[in-house]
Amino acid sequence: MANPSERLSVLVTGAAGYVGRHVVTALLERGYEVVAVVRPGAAGRVDSRARIVEIDVLAPDVDPAGLLSENIGAVVHLAWQDGFTHNAASHMLRLSDHFRLLTGFAAAGVPRLAVLGTMHEVGYWEGAIDADTPTNPRSLYGVAKDALRRSLTLAVPETTELAWLRCYYIFGDDRNNSSIFTRLLEAVDAGRPTMPFTTGKNRYDFIDVAELADQIAVVSTTPGVTGVINCSSGIPVSLAEQVEGFIAENQLPIRLEYGAFPDRAYDSPAVWGDATRVAELMASRPGGA
Repeated sequence: MANPSERLSVLVTGAAGYVGRHVVTALLERGYEVVAVVRPGAAGRVDSRARIVEIDVLAPDVDPAGLLSENIGAVVHLAWQDGFTHNAASHMLRLSDHFRLLTGFAAAGVPRLAVLGTMHEVGYWEGAIDADTPTNPRSLYGVAKDALRRSLTLAVPETTELAWLRCYYIFGDDRNNSSIFTRLLEAVDAGRPTMPFTTGKNRYDFIDVAELADQIAVVSTTPGVTGVINCSSGIPVSLAEQVEGFIAENQLPIRLEYGAFPDRAYDSPAVWGDATRVAELMASRPGGA
């Protein structure tokens, strides 16, 4: 799908979301036309260079084929409800809506599907996660994502390439997410000099949302790339190091109260993505699409 002169487009669902806005821009910067599908009223959050479609893409009366034009070369499915609330019932209640939409795209003949996954599909794991790491999710969010991945692997025909974008701990654009970094900014806004914290010893795979978006743009538009791809840095960093670095970089007048919260029993002491495959892809596509 590599040549923008062919005027192939990429359709992005959830395009006004935290990750989606950055993915739309990354695709545009790589020379692709983008059809950005957003909820009604959210068009103002998306790069104005995209063609914007306002619709509840998971509504039962939506015809996936009707969203596709002849030059759509890939669909990047990022739409998801309550992604920051890991045990929300909506993850399971809307699972069939995602399945119906994505299999509908495949039935309509879209060449590539790239679907956003999460490391929470894996559950407790120590060390690097690769494409073959067994999954045993411990939250409704992880269960739903894992079920969607498994079901699509069975249901999507060979005529549609399926890439599963397994993501990790995302930061950046922190006013627009619900991470520890967002809570730090909110605490500073409220004038609090300290914030309760864990020991901060656990190590995770952190990736800036702009870098993640560029990885997604490359993976989703590279023909032949299928299966689970870790969209990650591949580098485990302690939570304390990452947060202290954020405080220093932004010169925030706040300090962490270490040990105020216990470390969660179901959190791994160290977990990260094996980024070998995505690094190779990024190296092979250094400039544009």
